Amino acid sequence: MNKTSFTRTMLTVLRKEWLDFFRDRRTLLLSLLVAPLLYPLIFLGIGKLTQLRTETQLEKPLSLPVVGMQRAPNLMKFLASQGIDARPAPADIEARVRAQQEDLALAIDPAFAEDWRAGRPAKIDIITDTTRRNGDVKVARVSKVLESYAGGIGALRLLVRGIDPAIATPLHVGTRDMATPEAKNSQFMAVLLPMILTIFAFIGGAHLAIDTTAGERERQSLEPLLATPAPRAALVGGKMLAATLLGIISLLLILISFKASATLASGMARQMDVSFLAMGKLLLTLVPLVLIGSALITALAAGAKSMKEAQSHMVWLMLLPMLPAYGLMAYPLKDTAAWQYAVPFLAQNQLIQKITRGEVASPEQWTVYLASSLILAAALWALAVWRYHQERLAIST
Repeated sequence: MNKTSFTRTMLTVLRKEWLDFFRDRRTLLLSLLVAPLLYPLIFLGIGKLTQLRTETQLEKPLSLPVVGMQRAPNLMKFLASQGIDARPAPADIEARVRAQQEDLALAIDPAFAEDWRAGRPAKIDIITDTTRRNGDVKVARVSKVLESYAGGIGALRLLVRGIDPAIATPLHVGTRDMATPEAKNSQFMAVLLPMILTIFAFIGGAHLAIDTTAGERERQSLEPLLATPAPRAALVGGKMLAATLLGIISLLLILISFKASATLASGMARQMDVSFLAMGKLLLTLVPLVLIGSALITALAAGAKSMKEAQSHMVWLMLLPMLPAYGLMAYPLKDTAAWQYAVPFLAQNQLIQKITRGEVASPEQWTVYLASSLILAAALWALAVWRYHQERLAIST
């Protein structure tokens, strides 16, 4: 078969699969709209929860149980001036913190007043459960206030003795933050955003890829198609393109939803780079992943005997895009090495972070990424073609 006939056959299969898919309007709408509608809920919801946590744990007055608060009256007044209202702690305060009835408490040592008058370090314990994250902001807030109080008292003690407090500070350590404004504004989505986009891109065409192979096999409509003289490669190519087209349309809707969500969001999320240039770069980053996902799912579906068996693969397939995000949280990598852009999912993760941080990937990085992605998609397409050459594919049982 010549190139023109091959392409015509592939486009005919593509049109046939889309016509069949379009007839089921409910499935079509669910496939296209669930992810774009779900994304704003995730994006805006996380932003709102972060804002609420900041308002409740950083800005509002904090009620703090204190054991032995009468031993440090001046400290209690200082805490009150910083928006921390001390109150007597119950006798079972440690049990209450362990049971999450209280996030934290202070325990002033019985020898606090004696040590204080003698100029010795007076002991204060912060009672908390470090394995619980619900109180980490409050703990940090109280710790910072106590450090401020200790530093101020220490400086006054030196002044009373005629000593310049600067003598006790031999180093003044400053930080020059080289992060761009876009990078700072996208910190809270640095892990979540790549994970969400890669998952939706990877499985965006999954329903159509499974239905056009395992579904047709189960309905016994695949055998007549395989009986035609059309090359199996063209049949697989047409089905894969149909799934890829669905994935790209869904991806476009997700990016539009992302841009609208970032515009409507408040705080740092609103300042992320969501320009049309950034959206174009994200599309270029994710389209190869749509191809890879469609080819892989088509190959897996060709080896499944039923829709249920094919759909069971979705459990581990959805985990694949999450692996780099979790790996980078445990062991962060610099994104300068070219090999990272040849590793599926890790490459997309690094590129998405670059784009949202307002950074520019080098031509070498783009070349490595696009070339390796297309080679992997072609290999998976060849695997699907090989699966389609197996005669048992036409058998529904």
